[in-house]
Amino acid sequence: MNETRTSGDVRSERLTKETVAVKSNQVRWIIALGAVALIGILAYSTLQQTRERYEVCVVFKGATHCASASGSSYDQAVRSAQEIDCQLLSSGRDENMVCLANPPSSIRPVK
Repeated sequence: MNETRTSGDVRSERLTKETVAVKSNQVRWIIALGAVALIGILAYSTLQQTRERYEVCVVFKGATHCASASGSSYDQAVRSAQEIDCQLLSSGRDENMVCLANPPSSIRPVK
């Protein structure tokens, strides 16, 4: 079986290879732009979560501890620092919950 190729067959095969190469290059650019956009979104959201920073002191069972924490809002930053303090001052889950129920003894913004 001897197949003969015409010049039209060769030309269409060459065009198909060129089309595939162009589409492959376009896909690479789309993936690269998507990766850059993802990195930008991750950086932005990370910076937004650490906008507020506070030092919170908690007194529990006569002991005092101060911790600083960051958050996207005042409430989140203070609560996070209070959780750190109570974890270190209490022994056990029940004491931790009692500690967290008490308001902090002092709160100050950290720059």
